Amino acid sequence: MNITIDVFSALVDSRAGASRELQDIAAAEGWPLAGDELYTAWDRRHKQLQAQCRQWVPFTELGRRAMTEILSEAQLEADVDGAMRRLWASVGDWPLWPDVEGGVSELAASHEVGVLSNVDDDLLARTRVARLPLAPALLLTSERLHAYKPAPALYRAARAAAGEPYLHVASSARDVRGSLEAGLSVARLQRPGHHLDPDGPTPTLEVASLPALAEHLAEGKPVGGRR
Repeated sequence: MNITIDVFSALVDSRAGASRELQDIAAAEGWPLAGDELYTAWDRRHKQLQAQCRQWVPFTELGRRAMTEILSEAQLEADVDGAMRRLWASVGDWPLWPDVEGGVSELAASHEVGVLSNVDDDLLARTRVARLPLAPALLLTSERLHAYKPAPALYRAARAAAGEPYLHVASSARDVRGSLEAGLSVARLQRPGHHLDPDGPTPTLEVASLPALAEHLAEGKPVGGRR
């Protein structure tokens, strides 16, 4: 089976990593914002811009625009380009969830494993995810597919690139909903801080960890669709 996993919710604890760096950036810039508060506002705006994107532009550019808008609304002066260079330079320090290294290795022993992520190729290469045993053909980024979650076009392009049978592992509400509504087989990987969209479809398969998913697949149990 060909499997893709989301990067910045299922594999990487992006809130922990980015909030820590944003705390230092805010202190250096003199912004009266806590790192987690800044991350929450910026991440929300960044995702809104991704959802609105109809002609692909880089993930990092959308991130810069999101930060510019957040700081402008707060009437804060800043070297946004410098702040974003520093934030993106820190992605290699953003932690993986504790089960990721062992879980991906277990899955990769029997399946082709990659990622499906709203990210630029060079940014993905800087993350700790790049050191996992992933199949190069399944490194499916928004840059490669020229679409952003939760657009159905991204999920359809991913399925075409991956081939069948194909399973996507998602944690965030928008990723679970988007992939299910696009007709993919989906396993929801439970992560702290991520919940299902109450107005969206519910997956039939939910797991607490990647090793639990590997065990589920090894037992030949059915993979997930929607209830």
